[in-house]
Amino acid sequence: MPPHIRPRDAKFLWDMLEAAREVQGFVAGRTFEEYVTDAMLRRAVERSISVIGEGTRRVSKACRNSNPGVPWEKFRRQRNLLAHEYAEIDDAIMWRIATVHVPRLIEKLRPLVPRPPDRQAPAQGGDRRQ
Repeated sequence: MPPHIRPRDAKFLWDMLEAAREVQGFVAGRTFEEYVTDAMLRRAVERSISVIGEGTRRVSKACRNSNPGVPWEKFRRQRNLLAHEYAEIDDAIMWRIATVHVPRLIEKLRPLVPRPPDRQAPAQGGDRRQ
């Protein structure tokens, strides 16, 4: 793990990376038509993208500033849309995020957390996953 990554940030970055990998797995080998007609697939993608967006909010400002290549704001805005404007979700936009932007995000996050962080102590701010 790079020395500028704090343990608390590493936990949230790892959650983001794992959620991004989930999205990649969910859409692998699928078509847009399958995505649109499969409510469970859409909800799974939306939930994982929400987790990514929540992680962008919880990672420290110092970490975000040290890693300007990560699209923090894009995923934070998408999380807010999913949480608060869910009636206006555009399937084509979600598909593009899942198939284009999430793979790029994985490439940006992977060097920041090459292995799982220590999960012994929960991160402050609500990270309850162990």
